[in-house]
Amino acid sequence: MPGALYELVRAPAALTVPGDTLAGAAAARIPLRPAAAGLAAASVCLYWAGMALNDYADRTVDAYERSHRPIPSGRTGAGTALAVAVCGTAAGLGLAALSGGRRSLAVAVPLAATVWAYDLKLKRGPWGPVAMATARGLDVLLGATAGSGSMARAFGPAATMAAHTAVVTRLSRDEVYGAKAALPRATLAATAVVCATVVVPPRGRDERSALALRAGLAGWYAYRFGGPQAAAVRQPTAERIRSAVGAGIHSMVPLQAALVARSGAPLPALLLSAALPLARRLSRRVSPT
Repeated sequence: MPGALYELVRAPAALTVPGDTLAGAAAARIPLRPAAAGLAAASVCLYWAGMALNDYADRTVDAYERSHRPIPSGRTGAGTALAVAVCGTAAGLGLAALSGGRRSLAVAVPLAATVWAYDLKLKRGPWGPVAMATARGLDVLLGATAGSGSMARAFGPAATMAAHTAVVTRLSRDEVYGAKAALPRATLAATAVVCATVVVPPRGRDERSALALRAGLAGWYAYRFGGPQAAAVRQPTAERIRSAVGAGIHSMVPLQAALVARSGAPLPALLLSAALPLARRLSRRVSPT
């Protein structure tokens, strides 16, 4: 992928996406198989489409606030960004249809519509964080359509990922000019609640090994996201807020892994958690925000 397009779609940040569908599939008791992998690929395509559409919609604002981005810097045209968004959306919907048929399309279509509505209309309004949270929640539910399992079982993980996403999205609104300390203080409290919901054992027997793994992954999530937020409470500058937003994006991986472990799939949870070091390493080349 050419450098400008690589940056346009925040390519490395896509490593934080497949865990959504994996968490949904694990919650619905659906084993890993080609359909689940296809839905994960569909999710990545929709994510990349959303990133390109975001820069297309924000090209005028970015000319003042983020002049280094591909469109305002002249390295990519607005038409190219829109074409990437359209093609990425079409690819995502196509992969969803091939992987899970009508059942998957019934979730993928609203997911794509939410992404487009957020980027083109809702992003700067009061419903922006809600829209982005809805998109992540639907992404988790998309994974639950990889088989005949009950989608209702994935509602809990979907709500958890939605809550985390709302926190990150709200923080991101102040990553350019900074915020008052009350904002990161409130999001830090919300992060603690999200973490607690993952640690609480599911119904039925919860072996010590399962509890230890889930608690370890939840603690990793709290450390990765909570630390930068605490630093932003002490000094809520744009740089600190931006650091917290980046940490919030990356910390989706241990959160997803904890949700997978909570659903009784320890090995996939451990494999998923391995994506975080790679995502952090690649983010040194391309910022996830």
